[in-house]
Amino acid sequence: MKKILVSSCLYGGSPVRYDAADIPSMDEDFLKAKEEGRLIPVCPEISGGLGVPRSPVELSGGSAINHEGSDVTAEFLKGAEESIRVARENNVACVILKDGSPSCGSNNIYDGTFTGKKIPGQGITAEALRDAGFPVFSENEIDKALALICKQ
Repeated sequence: MKKILVSSCLYGGSPVRYDAADIPSMDEDFLKAKEEGRLIPVCPEISGGLGVPRSPVELSGGSAINHEGSDVTAEFLKGAEESIRVARENNVACVILKDGSPSCGSNNIYDGTFTGKKIPGQGITAEALRDAGFPVFSENEIDKALALICKQ
């Protein structure tokens, strides 16, 4: 059975986001894949050593900077490496990540000004997973990810 690596915040079950909110995907096909055991949850920020709740982070000049101005790039890179390890260990066919996230954004990220403005771009983990050869989709592209695993 082909599996998909997914952002833990989309998988649900325990809050992992910076604000401790729970935002699981309620997409019917996503829930079916979850029930079938096809989804492997990962939170790169938690894997990188950051806690819940935590200060919001945005990408600026290639670095992950939290709202207080501290550089947490090392934690983000550690989380990206762990995500790749989990993806390889589980032989996942593709990845579904939470868009907008400085780790998981696959199409859009916040612009680094903490003003709520999004720009085209990708998060640190999304980029690392793509560079490692994994197709990466956002939660708005679940149908594309599921179509991919059905072909394999």
